[in-house]
Amino acid sequence: MSRQDFYRLCEQHPDWRMERDSDGAVVVIPASSLESGNRNHKLSVCLGIWARKDGTGECFDSSTGFELPNGAIRSPDAAWVSKERLSEMPKTRRKAFPRLVPEFVAEIRSESDSLADVQEKMREYSDNGVLLGWLVDPFERRVHVYRTGQAPVVVDKPKSVCGDPVLRGFQLPLRDIWDVGF
Repeated sequence: MSRQDFYRLCEQHPDWRMERDSDGAVVVIPASSLESGNRNHKLSVCLGIWARKDGTGECFDSSTGFELPNGAIRSPDAAWVSKERLSEMPKTRRKAFPRLVPEFVAEIRSESDSLADVQEKMREYSDNGVLLGWLVDPFERRVHVYRTGQAPVVVDKPKSVCGDPVLRGFQLPLRDIWDVGF
């Protein structure tokens, strides 16, 4: 499916969550469970509070599609882009799906995700220029840290994960991600 066809499909079905892979195939993303939605919200809130205080960039939620250099259109659970990079983008390109690689992305594995599929998505982000990526796996209590040009690092049962140097000073506490409070 072409970029334009995919955009029209998304306009026709605004309540659907979809991505397009690098081959043009459309992937329909199931709605989040109560626990997954809560985890994603907690991540977004922490990142948003940090970004507001830091002031050097903007956060985006899972409804934002980014077109990567390989042609895939992906919607990470959370993303961050520096204001410097955003200011370089013409306003006319801010509509639809921006051809823009976030500096940071995060995915929280949900019940419907296979670990291998989410790991492949994280490799795709890294291969396309994302500087820092976190795959948070609440079922194994692991964080897979992806950095451009490096092999992923898996951290078992961390209490927090640090965003330095991409997200200077950002620490994501994981207690509430591991243990949903209801």
